[in-house]
Order: sequence, then C-alpha cells, then structure tokens
Amino acid sequence: MPLIPEEPQIHESAQGPRATPASGRTAPTPRPVPGPRPAAPSRPGRPGPLRPTPPAQRAPRDGAVKPGPSAPASPAAAPTSAAPQVQLIPASAAGALDAAEEAVDLLLDSGRAPGDVLVITTGEQHPWAAHELSFGEAPYWAQHDAGDDVFYADAAVAGRAGVRPVVVVAVNGGADTVTAALPLARARAGALLICCGDPQQINAVLGAGV
Repeated sequence: MPLIPEEPQIHESAQGPRATPASGRTAPTPRPVPGPRPAAPSRPGRPGPLRPTPPAQRAPRDGAVKPGPSAPASPAAAPTSAAPQVQLIPASAAGALDAAEEAVDLLLDSGRAPGDVLVITTGEQHPWAAHELSFGEAPYWAQHDAGDDVFYADAAVAGRAGVRPVVVVAVNGGADTVTAALPLARARAGALLICCGDPQQINAVLGAGV
C-alpha cells in the first residue's frame, strides 16, 4: 500500500542512554587500581627516614684503659753511646793553654753557659785551679758540684769531674799524661770535645782523622 505523503516517517533509533558529545561533558577520571602505594617523596624541609645511630663507645666501668699493642721504645729514650763531636785546634805545648782560653771565650760568646764547660790541662795546672786549690780541695770541688761556672781541672784529678756538654783539653805538656787524659776528656764530653795541642799527638791517641 503506498505511503501517504502527509504521514510522518518514523526513524528507528537505538533504545538506551544517549551518548553525550565529549565537548559538552567532562569524562570521569579513571580510578587507580587498588594495590601497593609508592613511597611518597620527602617534602622540602622535612627530614627523611632516620638512620640508626651507631652505638657509642663506652669506657670500661672500672675506668681502666685496655692496653694496646706496645710500641717499640723510641731511640731518644734508650741510652745512647754516641761519641761527642771533636774539634782540633793546632797549638804548641806552650800555647795550648792560651788556645784553650780563646776557645772558652768563643763558647761563652756564642751563648754557652759557663757551667757547661770543663777545661782539662795535661801539663801545668791552670792558674785558676792552682789558686782555688790553695784554699783546700773541699771548696774547690764544691765549685765543681755547683756547676755554675767554668771549671778547670788537672788531668790527674779530672777523673773526679762529672760529664759536661763541652770539654776543652789543653795539651800543654805531660807526654805520658796525654795518653790517658784525652780518652778521659772524651768520656766526660757530652756533646763537644775541643783539643788544643799538637795534631799528630792528638790523632795518635784519639785516632786518625780527628
């Protein structure tokens, strides 16, 4: 049967909710799938996770310190047998005492304390020693023990003198005495031994190369 022109045409449409254009409606935000959450980054000014503090070193209750490995003794602490430095001033037997006096003056001018110096004569006594011994041996050796001035001693009694940093020997005679006096003087010298006299005679006793 032919359709009537005035009869409206019915268009079929899908039943159900109509789709709204995306431009007119905001699409819902997809929800995250439940699961373990990532660790939140630390905020500025907020301390991060605290690290465990290492245990403090505690001293023993009894206050005793555990001995560590023993260190070797220092060379300075051990007794040393180092020989003193030897200086040779050539002089004749007659001029050895004057050379020794000049050496003492140079030592004192350089800053040496008078009590650091011992002078030994192998021949005739120094005038100071002869003068002081005239008052007796007790006051003479008392000045040696005081150690506040240059001390003069004859080689025959120098063995009683103690060690001093500097010993000056005046080889002014006594050929037989020199052999024993020079080694004794070297044993009494703590740092410096000054020998005034014949170089050949001194080298023969103390060794070549002095």
